[in-house]
Amino acid sequence: MLTILGFAMIATFLVLIMTKKMSPIAALVLIPALFCVAVGQGAQLGDYVIEGVGNLAPTAAMLMFAIVYFGVMIDVGLFDPIVRGILKFCRADPMRIVVGTAVLAAIVSLDGDGSTTFMITVSAMYPLYKRLKMSLVVMTGVAATANGVMNTLPWGGPTARAATALKLDASEIFVPMIPALAMGLLAVFVLAYVLGLRERKRLGTLTLDEALAREPEQETVSAGAGSTRGGSTGTAGTGGEDRLRKDASASGGGTGTGTDADPTADPADEADDDEFQGLDPNRSTLRPKLYWFNAGLTAALLTAMIMELMPIPVLFLLGAALALTVNFPHMPDQRARIAAHADNVLNVSGMVFAAAVFTGVLTGTGMVENMADWVVGAVPDAMGPHMAIVTGLLSLPLTYFMSNDGFYFGVLPVLAEAGAAHGVSPLEIARASLAGQALHMSSPLVPAVYVLVGMAKVEFGDHTRFTVKWAVLTSLVVLGAGILFGIM
Repeated sequence: MLTILGFAMIATFLVLIMTKKMSPIAALVLIPALFCVAVGQGAQLGDYVIEGVGNLAPTAAMLMFAIVYFGVMIDVGLFDPIVRGILKFCRADPMRIVVGTAVLAAIVSLDGDGSTTFMITVSAMYPLYKRLKMSLVVMTGVAATANGVMNTLPWGGPTARAATALKLDASEIFVPMIPALAMGLLAVFVLAYVLGLRERKRLGTLTLDEALAREPEQETVSAGAGSTRGGSTGTAGTGGEDRLRKDASASGGGTGTGTDADPTADPADEADDDEFQGLDPNRSTLRPKLYWFNAGLTAALLTAMIMELMPIPVLFLLGAALALTVNFPHMPDQRARIAAHADNVLNVSGMVFAAAVFTGVLTGTGMVENMADWVVGAVPDAMGPHMAIVTGLLSLPLTYFMSNDGFYFGVLPVLAEAGAAHGVSPLEIARASLAGQALHMSSPLVPAVYVLVGMAKVEFGDHTRFTVKWAVLTSLVVLGAGILFGIM
C-alpha cells in the first residue's frame, strides 16, 4: 500500500506542477501532507516535517549565503573576464550562445557545486537569451544536463556516496568511468549544437547592432525550442537596453554580468563588447581595485570547499561576511547589497524548506523504503548476471524520484548484494549507479535546480517538460558508453 501511495504522491506532484495547476512550493507542501493523512499517519506529520527541515537546513543555509556571496562577486565584476570570453565566442548567433552555455556550465561545474554553476551560468548568459528572444528553457535544460554529467566528479557527491556505501575507493569508481562520462559530456555539446541550430533557424543570425536594435517583447517561456515566436518560445524583457540593465541590477546578479572590472582587459575589446552587457558597465558596485582580492578570496573558498576544510555552509557564511565587509565597508551599502539579493535568497530557501516537507513525508512514512524494495524485487532472477546494466537503468528513475542519499545509501547496497550473488563486482555496480546523474540534476528534490529556474525566471514545470527527455538521453549515452568500453 505504501508503495502505491508513494508512487501516486510523486505522480500527483509532477502532474500538478507540469500542468501549472499549483506552484512548486504549494505542491511540495500540500501534496505530501494530504498523502501523509491518507496513509493514516497524519498525527506524525509535524515530526516528519521537522525532521525533513533539520536534514535540509544546512543546504538552505549554504544556498542563502552562496547566493549572497556570488551575487556580490557578480556585482563587483569578478566574473566579467569569463563573460567577455563567452560573449566574444557567442556574438549574436543563437547556435553559439547555446553551445557557449553548455561549455560555461561544464567548466564552472568543476567546483563540484551545482548552485555555484547555475548562478554563474545564468548570470552570464541570461542577457543574451533575453535580448535575442531565445528560449530560456533551452538555457536551463542545457546547463542542468551539463552539470549533471560533471556532478559525477569525486568531490561532486554521488561518487563519494557510492564509494562510502559500498566501502570502495572513489578513484577506483571514477577513473575508469572517465571515457563514458566524456561521451556523456560530448552528447551534451551535440545536444546544445542541435538546439542552437533550431534556435538559429527560428530567430536567424543577427549582428550585435541588429540585436541591440530589437525591442524585447513580453513572451512566455515554453517547453520547446523549435516553435514560432507565436508559440512563446523565449522570455524577453519589457523594455529597451536601459530596462534590461535595470532589471539585471535589481535581480541581484541573476540576470547578467558587466565587463569593466577586468584590470587586464584590452580597451579596444571593451569598446566592442561594452554595448552588449546585461549589467550597466558603469554600475556603482564595481570594485576594479579589489579585483585580485575577490579572485583570491573566491579561489580560496572553492579550494577549502573541495578539500572539505570546513562544512560548506560555514565557508559560504564566512565568505559572504568577508566579501561584504571588504567590498562595501559602509553599512548602508551592505544593506543595499543584501536587499538586492533578498528575492533570490527567499525564493530558493523557501523552495528548499518546502522540499523538506516532501522528503520528510516520503522518508518518515516508509514510502521511499517500500518503493525501493519493490523496484529491487521486481528485477527478474535471470537479470542477475546483468545487474550492472539493471543498476544503471534503475539509477535514472530512482535518482530522479529520490535524493542521492536515499538511493546510494538505501538502494545501492541492495543492488550490490544482488549483483554479488551472480558474480558482478561492486565496482561495476557503483560505476553504473552514476549513469542517472544527468537526469538527477533536474529532480524536484535537488535544491540547486530551484536556483537555476529562479534566476532564469523559468517555470519549474516548463523546465521539467523540456529537460527530462534530453537528460534521459544523455544518461543512456553514459550507460551505453560504459557498456561499450567494458567499464560495467
